[in-house]
Amino acid sequence: MNELTKTMPTDWPRFLIVAVLVMTRMSGLMIFGPIFSSSAIAPRIKAGFLFAVTVLLAPAVAAVPDARPTLDMMSVLGELGVGLTFGLALMMLNESLMFAGTLLGMQFSFSLVNLLDPNSKIETPVLGQMLSWLGILVLIAAGLDRTLLGALVRSFRTVPVGHAIVQAKTGMALAGMAGGIFLAGLQLAAPVIAAAMVVEITVALVSRMAPQLPAMVLGIPMKTLVSFGVLISCLALWPAWIEGRFTALLDAAGRLIART
Repeated sequence: MNELTKTMPTDWPRFLIVAVLVMTRMSGLMIFGPIFSSSAIAPRIKAGFLFAVTVLLAPAVAAVPDARPTLDMMSVLGELGVGLTFGLALMMLNESLMFAGTLLGMQFSFSLVNLLDPNSKIETPVLGQMLSWLGILVLIAAGLDRTLLGALVRSFRTVPVGHAIVQAKTGMALAGMAGGIFLAGLQLAAPVIAAAMVVEITVALVSRMAPQLPAMVLGIPMKTLVSFGVLISCLALWPAWIEGRFTALLDAAGRLIART
């Protein structure tokens, strides 16, 4: 590190180019990555954090043996593609939670109860917002935000600056991973959906045996109460699922980066 510091005054154009490429790769995470992309964080704080990380990483990244710092269109697009691959792959966790919240809202009869999401600027189900914030809290409590930064830092050794080329098969792999959003959301909402279905079947059978029973009046509150009970009982299992899903997406993003 001392040798790098001594050479910086004489080789400052190289370090400046490396800093621009490092900042380009980090920007994809700041745009789409969980936690870091939240609009609750002021833009100046994001810019300051990005600048600080770039200043710290540039000397180490420039010392990688295979680094080829050239400031051209291919290098910039390659670094941007690497950052976007990380960000888009990890964004699927939040989308899975939002989709699970949409399914749960239909079971709770909350399909018309929406809130304005400050991140996407669109109305989202209230339970989707709850699960999204739960996911952020789990990631912070488990220290996975630092794990994400560590994985992105290690990517400079796997794919040195100037060597990143995002291929078409990487985009196809991301599209295939996007299909897992629906399966993951269905896995989260499955216990509540099953409980609500059992209540509906039970009320339907009882109403067939007793036609005078107001099935519509009793069915909705019973389904809501049972669904709430199942949801509360499942909350203890969801943090472990969120951690495992995040780790799996991070590993998948790392494999995609290694193929570039």
